Amino acid sequence: MSTASWIQPPCRYYSPDRRGGGFAKPSCSRARQFPGVVSSSSCSCGYSEILNFDFGSSRSWNHQGLRVQAMSATAQRKFSLSKGDADEKVEPDHLLVLVHGILASPSDWLYVEAEMKRRLGRRFLIYASSSNTFTKTFGGIDGAGKRLAEEVRQVIQKSKSLKKISFLAHSLGGLFARHAVAVLYSAPASDGAAVSNSGNSHLPRGLLAGLEPINFITLATPHLGVRGRKQLPFLLGVPILERLAAPLAPFVVGRTGSQLFLTDGKADKPPLLLRMASDCEDLKFLSSLGSFRSRIVYANVSYDHMVGWRTSSIRRETELFKPPRRSLDGYKHVVDVEYCPPVSSDGAHFPPEAAKAKEAAQSSPSPQNTLEYHEIVEDEMIRGLQTLGWKKVDVSFHSTFWPYLAHNNIHVKSERLYKAGAGVVAHVADSIKQQETSTFITASL
Repeated sequence: MSTASWIQPPCRYYSPDRRGGGFAKPSCSRARQFPGVVSSSSCSCGYSEILNFDFGSSRSWNHQGLRVQAMSATAQRKFSLSKGDADEKVEPDHLLVLVHGILASPSDWLYVEAEMKRRLGRRFLIYASSSNTFTKTFGGIDGAGKRLAEEVRQVIQKSKSLKKISFLAHSLGGLFARHAVAVLYSAPASDGAAVSNSGNSHLPRGLLAGLEPINFITLATPHLGVRGRKQLPFLLGVPILERLAAPLAPFVVGRTGSQLFLTDGKADKPPLLLRMASDCEDLKFLSSLGSFRSRIVYANVSYDHMVGWRTSSIRRETELFKPPRRSLDGYKHVVDVEYCPPVSSDGAHFPPEAAKAKEAAQSSPSPQNTLEYHEIVEDEMIRGLQTLGWKKVDVSFHSTFWPYLAHNNIHVKSERLYKAGAGVVAHVADSIKQQETSTFITASL
């Protein structure tokens, strides 16, 4: 069962030097945005974002672009002054929460934390979460998400100057963060649905623990779980290993394992990750994500031994493409940026055939019924998540001395061993600065 035939494909922007290799011609006239230029126009595909930037383009600006650039430069100078870097008494108003992955700890963020403080300034409070360290990550995504939400609430209570909040999460931490923001979420005062405003900044948005959500960024996160061909790359795509992994996962990594392999819960109930691709009665998973001004997923296109490209970039097999080999200017190993507008659909569901397939996969797993169940659930998860707009950033460490360190390189787990990901961290920091500037300019207008 596949709905790929009727779902609108994502809009892809290319620069002229990236259209080779059999890529389809982009349908959007705004092929590459220019660095430093502010744009408030909508592209022909219907996706609009206030103040979108792209990195690595060297094309000349037209007359209108120069005028807008001048306005942007003036606004950014005002924003730089407003940060008060020279003022020792300035208090942070933007909380950036760093969320680590499985069997990890806050120490994994030492490099990123230092870089974010250096690049973003004193207006940001950089906080590395510590509520789900090491084996605590085995207790389930939902349990970890609730602990993270409570930890964030405590941080907010201690810093009264905070007005905005962003999340930066690595690997399994991205799923913890998605659950946590649903726990923290409060709907806007009006009845406007947050999901529908994912491409419209003028509609009211919900809040997270009373703060305005700005950025939700994940690095190599298994958004679709790890079940299926090469979703858990260290199994090498060997069918017998992939079949054995699902029943063994709960014994190795506890309740989290069954949730990642989509086998948690009773046969007639949807798995947690499918619920997290929709709004449920108790938690508004999709609306809470839709309340962020920006949602960005960074994905390793290859050499990641823990998380496959498909699940980390929220794509179907048919939507994968041969990535460029050359890095974007100034961001080593960042090879492509894709803007995916919201896709209109009735969201994710757990149809009767999915319940039947889940029961068969749990009671008498075989290659046929296991594959059927996975295909149904994966397609439903994508349908739900695609109702929001996403920015997808592809990363490739193919040119490094030891590319198989990609999963830890992408967030520079250790500066001594994984410094190859410094360009990715710089891209993340500049993406956050872009949104901060956008928010400042919008407030000034």
